[in-house]
Amino acid sequence: MTNRVLEKKKKLRAKRKLRVRGNIFGVASKPRVSIFKSNRYLYAQAIDDQKGVTLASVDGKKLGLGNNKENAKQVAKAFADNLKKSGISEVVFDRNGYIYHGVVASFADSLRENGITL
Repeated sequence: MTNRVLEKKKKLRAKRKLRVRGNIFGVASKPRVSIFKSNRYLYAQAIDDQKGVTLASVDGKKLGLGNNKENAKQVAKAFADNLKKSGISEVVFDRNGYIYHGVVASFADSLRENGITL
């Protein structure tokens, strides 16, 4: 893709991200789960926005899992385990400007299957 197309895609995602984040706020009892997906890996973290602290996180690269639906389920399972160790069972999902489809939807569904309420 040309640089102009890539810049337009970045700007549109940034707009979606701000629009989504305007309605979502995480607290210690119900943190915000923010995801990031690169071309190769998937990352997620639970954030307490009042204190600005990350409560739990998972890194698909460290787990050796790529960025597809099946691996997203495994990353979500590991993340759910981290959340349960931290005593968190209810979260607010921040799709971070990504469309709720494919890998993002698979991650969220797997979190629900593993006992985390979104």
